[in-house]
Amino acid sequence: MNGLKTTALLGALTGILVLFGNYLGGGQGATIALLVAGVMNFGSWWFSDKIVLSMYKAQKVEKADAPVLYNIVERLTQRARMPMPKVYIINSESPNAFATGRSPDHASVAATVGILRLLSEDELEGVMAHELAHVQNRDTLTGTIAATIAGAITWVANMVKWGAMFGGGRSDDNDRGGAIGMLFMAILAPIAASLIQLAISRSREYVADESGAQICGKPLALANALSKLQNGAKVLPMNGGNPSTAHLFIVNPFRGGLASLFSTHPPMEERIRRLEALARRS
Repeated sequence: MNGLKTTALLGALTGILVLFGNYLGGGQGATIALLVAGVMNFGSWWFSDKIVLSMYKAQKVEKADAPVLYNIVERLTQRARMPMPKVYIINSESPNAFATGRSPDHASVAATVGILRLLSEDELEGVMAHELAHVQNRDTLTGTIAATIAGAITWVANMVKWGAMFGGGRSDDNDRGGAIGMLFMAILAPIAASLIQLAISRSREYVADESGAQICGKPLALANALSKLQNGAKVLPMNGGNPSTAHLFIVNPFRGGLASLFSTHPPMEERIRRLEALARRS
C-alpha cells in the first residue's frame, strides 16, 4: 500500500512540473518539462549518493577506522541478508545519520561524530538498522527523485514569479489570467510540491522504523535513540548542508525557518509510540 502511495505521489510531483510547462509553453512546454523530469531522474539515479556525501564532506571508513560502527553495519546486513554498504563518518557534532544510494548493491550509510558519542551501542544499532531499512525499501532513491523534481518546480516557479512581476509571460496570458495568474501559480506550485515531498518522506519513515526494529530486534533501543537524537539535534543543529536533504536524515538536522514549518519527518512522539507498541507485541 505504501509503495502505491509513494508511486502516486511521485506521479503527482511530475504532473505539477508538466502542468507548469504546459502553462508556460503549451504542449511543447509540457513535453520539455517531461523530458527535464526524465533527465533529472536519470541524474539522481546515478549521482545522488556522491552529491550528498560530498555536500557533508563525509569520509569513507573501513573496519580499522571505526570498528564499532563498521561491525554494527556488517552484523545488521548479514542478518538482513543485504550487501554490505559503504560506511562513512561526517565530522559534525550534531547527532544524526542517513543512507543514500540507488539500490542495495550501490548503497552508503553515514553517521556523524556526534551520534557516535551520544548513543549506546544498542541504540546505534537501532539507528543503523533504520537506515538499512531505507536502503532495503529503496527509499533513498525515491527520496532523491522527489527532492529533485520538487527542486525543479521551485526553481521554475521563482523564474515565473520574477517574470510575472516584471511583465513577462506568454503572449496569450490574457486567456490564462495574465501576470496575476502566473504569480498565483508560481506561489502555489512549489507549496504543493513541498507538501507532496513531505507526504512521501513521512510515510516512509514509519515503515523504516518498523522494518529497522525488525532487523535489529530491538524496537525500544531505536525508540530511545530517536528521543535522544531529537533533543540532540535541537541543541546542536547541523551547520551548512541544504534543507532539501533534511528528509534523508533519521531526524531533521535543521531548525528554524521552513524546516520547522514544513517538517520532513512525522511527529517523534508518534514514531516512539509505534515502536513501543511493536515491542509489546514482540
